[in-house]
Amino acid sequence: MSANGIRLHVVESGSGPLVVLLHGFPEFWWSWRHQLTDLAAAGYRAVAVDLRGYGDSDKPPRGYDLWTLAGDVAGLIRALGEGRATVVGHDWGGVIAWTLAALHPRLVAGLGVVGAAHPLAFRRAVWRDPRGQGRATASYALGFQLPRLPERSLRADDGARVETIMRRWAGHDWTTTDDFAEAVAHNRSAIRIGAVAHTSMEYYRWAMRSQLRAEGRRFAAAVAAPVTAPVLSIHGVDDPCVLPATAAASARWAGAGMAEHVLARAGHFPHQERPGQVRTLLRAFVADVNR
Repeated sequence: MSANGIRLHVVESGSGPLVVLLHGFPEFWWSWRHQLTDLAAAGYRAVAVDLRGYGDSDKPPRGYDLWTLAGDVAGLIRALGEGRATVVGHDWGGVIAWTLAALHPRLVAGLGVVGAAHPLAFRRAVWRDPRGQGRATASYALGFQLPRLPERSLRADDGARVETIMRRWAGHDWTTTDDFAEAVAHNRSAIRIGAVAHTSMEYYRWAMRSQLRAEGRRFAAAVAAPVTAPVLSIHGVDDPCVLPATAAASARWAGAGMAEHVLARAGHFPHQERPGQVRTLLRAFVADVNR
């Protein structure tokens, strides 16, 4: 599907009010497999997309800044023939969803965020809590800034590092299941598609380098106003990447209010680790948004 000047691959299920699902790293649309069928069964048109640079979507050399990534989703909603959607994002997808709601508020009826925080909440936490969120972010994001080496590492041994990352970021319960093994296998294959190992790193490189440029200050000003859509935040209590306190601090930018749910014994992937709980929360939220 063409949107914002590129081709985005989408998987769609059901009919009714539109719900757009945005994945994170190191994943692709398939990470929403549970929610695609759940939402379709509940009477919604669920669409999971491969973000720019991932899966079967285009992988241009540029455009991995949050302005452009939010523009991709805005263009996708319009290309799907809709004027508004509930947008649900995990990890980078959640950051993009927050940005979309700030820059294109008329397109977002409701905002669901899983394992992510508002970009300004995240930035503040990195600097103000160096032993907490700062250390957590440095444990992976600093290494991603290096040229070429992260890409080689992600592709090596048929994507074995993807399993290391997912095992480190997930809650223990999920990592012992067949579902985890299946998710790892799919994501190891996906990271080896074309330029994905490189383009997935460009998200992190823009995020860090923009903090040292005027571009970063302009972006911070652009997303500073509270979003007008209601917000649902779902987080794992054991998330080592985005700490629960960082996600909770996002409420400052939720002008219409933010419902917060922190799931026990879950890590960075609540939608996969606790699909039943997430299904209940998402169905109730989307139903409320579409009353």
